[in-house]
Amino acid sequence: MTNLKVSLRPIVSKINLPTVMKTAILPGDSMERLFIATQAGEIFYINDGDLRTFLDIRPRIIKLGVFGGGYDERGLLGLAFHPDFYSNGLFYLHYSVAGTQGPSPLPEPFEPNPCDPGTLNLRWIHRETQYDHIDTVEEWALQSNGQPQKRRTLLNLRRPFFNHNGVNSLNFSPETGKLILTTGDGGSGYDPFNLSQDDMEIAGKIIEINVDMNTFSYNPPAVTRFNELPAPIQETLAVIAKGVRNIPGISFQRFYNQYIKYAGNVGQDLAESIFSFIRYKPVQVTELIQAFLMRTEFDREGLINFGWRGWEGAFPTSFIRGCPSNATLNQKTIAYYDEAIKTTVERLQPLTSYFHKDPRPDKFGGTALTGVQAYMGNRIPHLTGSVVFTDIARKESKSPGRGVLAYTRARTDGQLNDVSIIDTDYNFGPQSAYYVSLGTNRNQNRLFLGVYGSMSVTDFNQGTVFEIVP
Repeated sequence: MTNLKVSLRPIVSKINLPTVMKTAILPGDSMERLFIATQAGEIFYINDGDLRTFLDIRPRIIKLGVFGGGYDERGLLGLAFHPDFYSNGLFYLHYSVAGTQGPSPLPEPFEPNPCDPGTLNLRWIHRETQYDHIDTVEEWALQSNGQPQKRRTLLNLRRPFFNHNGVNSLNFSPETGKLILTTGDGGSGYDPFNLSQDDMEIAGKIIEINVDMNTFSYNPPAVTRFNELPAPIQETLAVIAKGVRNIPGISFQRFYNQYIKYAGNVGQDLAESIFSFIRYKPVQVTELIQAFLMRTEFDREGLINFGWRGWEGAFPTSFIRGCPSNATLNQKTIAYYDEAIKTTVERLQPLTSYFHKDPRPDKFGGTALTGVQAYMGNRIPHLTGSVVFTDIARKESKSPGRGVLAYTRARTDGQLNDVSIIDTDYNFGPQSAYYVSLGTNRNQNRLFLGVYGSMSVTDFNQGTVFEIVP
């Protein structure tokens, strides 16, 4: 694999954080339009070169940027158009709800201590009062007068911390026609309550939602566990994967008569990882609950496990400490040895991992994976059939911050693949350029890059959306 060079063509600028970029054909229209959802709660679309407002839900979004420095991972997180959007006008939103801010279940940042079993077996108690916020997944419809209107709420999820809520978290599967929701592990760091491996926890999963089933429950309760959901909602859900830390969406790539699924898992201290799989067997939530109540095992064959919190991609989860004998070195201590051993066999090996520190001259140190998209176009021939991804910023870069664009390919031998940098010719000047999102169109022959000039969500209108072109 070799490094490439591409151009960035600006499409729209001076917008808030662009978190989701997708295309759809509006009812009664004939052209595929680019839609841009911002973290602050706006959804725009491009019409004949003009930026038009599709929906503005900013009053529904939790107040962002209340933490130090203005960094925030809440807001409008997901947008997905129903496969029959052109005829039925249905689309789906995932966002953090205004007025739901609560006290955190932990008073300070968490770090496991292998010498203190108490830090390895924490439990999230008093969930009704000790949580950060509530996320919601809603169904909306575009009315005959062109105005979107909410139809129903599919899920209300109570989240323990402000971070790891997922981004680009809603996508429809072209295989099944069902809505796919990706949830992060709940936040903080190191998954302090081990929610991602707990079968009953909604956090840390990839979930399939059958939106064609009417639950007749239009305002479900805020929950954290599957068994807390009303029975009609349980029947609409299935779990595809567990062991998720935080996923910037899921991408489907057609390969003959089947689809390859790609999902990135944001790392902790060592590496960012991209996973791929073809075959899987969703486990119905009703089956999970029955096994839980009967204290029996369910059929785990075909359930994907990314390995977190025992594994960070291809490596046992560790935290970094200074080396007493040499101040210039770090030593890595395994955080959850027992859990790493337990999940060794059942976990899925990543397609590739790249590192937060990489001394090789043709590589880069990453910070956080922000987008993974398959590319099937032919305008950039060397990328055809590859997987393109973005990292928010190079770890080794000084001010101004600069994001990373790179790619990898699936291997037929199942071994870890390498990654290569995609250089760009765009001059950002003295301003920072954090790569916050990656999008594509329905045929996956176009790629869109969301860039922001700040790490603070309170620094408004510093966003630009580019198309990646030869």
